[in-house]
Amino acid sequence: MFATLRRLLGAPPVELPQALWDQQLAALPLLQAWPAPRREALRALAGSFLAQKSMTGVRGLELTGPMQLHIATQACLPISRLGLHWYRGWSGIVVYPAAFRVRRTVSDPDGTVHELDAELTGEAWEGGPVVLSWEAAAPGADALSPQDGGGAAAGNVVIHEFAHKLDLLDGAADGTPPFDRALHAGLERARWQDTLHDALERFSAEVDLRDSEVPAQVDPDSPAADRYYATLPLDPYAATDAAEFFAVSSESYFLRPQPLRAAFGQWFALLDAFYRGAGGLSP
Repeated sequence: MFATLRRLLGAPPVELPQALWDQQLAALPLLQAWPAPRREALRALAGSFLAQKSMTGVRGLELTGPMQLHIATQACLPISRLGLHWYRGWSGIVVYPAAFRVRRTVSDPDGTVHELDAELTGEAWEGGPVVLSWEAAAPGADALSPQDGGGAAAGNVVIHEFAHKLDLLDGAADGTPPFDRALHAGLERARWQDTLHDALERFSAEVDLRDSEVPAQVDPDSPAADRYYATLPLDPYAATDAAEFFAVSSESYFLRPQPLRAAFGQWFALLDAFYRGAGGLSP
């Protein structure tokens, strides 16, 4: 549907039929609590996103209009009070039917080289495309509804990867996106990084403690281990590094803000300032 409507950068937004937008709102419970003007602003932003970004299905996946709109709407949540120019410098989104495998070589600080073979549901490339699994991004799989109870619930791969894109806007995946003087008055890089690393250190210590409680016969990455991590305020993957802590925190900021704020109040306040109150606690 949208394949014939894509435009070059700066083209008019794609017009979204009311019936299609109503279908999208029904698929994303979070949006149903938003005031009508805010939903309409998101609708317009999603139309601009679809005009400026190109989505490509691979491995036989045919992307329909509703599928593209579902991805676009989620992708626009992090920039709903920032603007589409925060996704500048790239245009492609590649969508696999399901999880995809990547192979790459990485080096430790000491020079040790490792060959990695991993199965992913999403990936964001610096200056390049966002890669997604439709199975992980589809309605019902994205957990895009506000959940304020305790526990580390399923996340949202689209918000996660597009948060990485914000982080990469200044060229470094370090959990610190660039700040705009007009939009982010009062945000300072040094304070942001100090607060982030303090929260990451405390969260990592909590994850290590939970790791030690998992019986030796239980695979920590298996569903059988989930109950040992269920009361964490974030998914354990957030402990990987600063970039992943920012991305996972961004998911929770929009989907499950209460546990995040209760556990890391100062960090939550900075995220709220960066996203300009666009998260789950703001109507």
